Amino acid sequence: MAERKPKVASVDPVWTHICEEARAAVRDEPLLGGLIHSGVLHHPTLERALAYRFSLKLASGEMSEQILREIADEALATDPGIGQAARADCVAVYDRDPACHRFLQPILFFKGYQAVQAYRIGHWLWMTGRRDLAYFVQMRVSEVFGVDIHPGARIGKGIMIDHAHSIVIGETAVVGDNVSMLHSVTLGGTGKEDGDRHPKIGNGVMIGAG
Repeated sequence: MAERKPKVASVDPVWTHICEEARAAVRDEPLLGGLIHSGVLHHPTLERALAYRFSLKLASGEMSEQILREIADEALATDPGIGQAARADCVAVYDRDPACHRFLQPILFFKGYQAVQAYRIGHWLWMTGRRDLAYFVQMRVSEVFGVDIHPGARIGKGIMIDHAHSIVIGETAVVGDNVSMLHSVTLGGTGKEDGDRHPKIGNGVMIGAG
């Protein structure tokens, strides 16, 4: 008996659901067809869609979209954990942000989600010794999204950053899994000149400014 191939939905239910929502969105609002096709439906996997979004958003006169796409593709192919965390983050935003009604929204419209995924690629660069390039990614994420996450910070999966305005996470900060963060949160330094000098956030925590 021939071996039966697993269905795509059983292999990657999050991406399958995103694509179903994308097709429905095109039917409901044809004017967004170009954006949705280029951002989601033209890609076979979430990883490829994330690489496209990363390069589109962070490209500038100093770094081309093509080079950034190659960086993202390499990171996502080398470290499967980045894609796994991206799926967990998408589900977390859907579950914990009352303004999120579809998995599609973070992928296309939520800068907090997109900033965290860009950070994950920058963190991969940092951990592989490509620190100047990681700093460039940090700079562009800050300029584009208003979110400043040092590439050396360690952030878990299942992260939801609501609104994502004026977020700062320092170099030695640690953020656990399933953390929710509201706007204007700073995980800043203690005043030490070097070494471990930033907050450590456990699993399942909600953080707000004030």
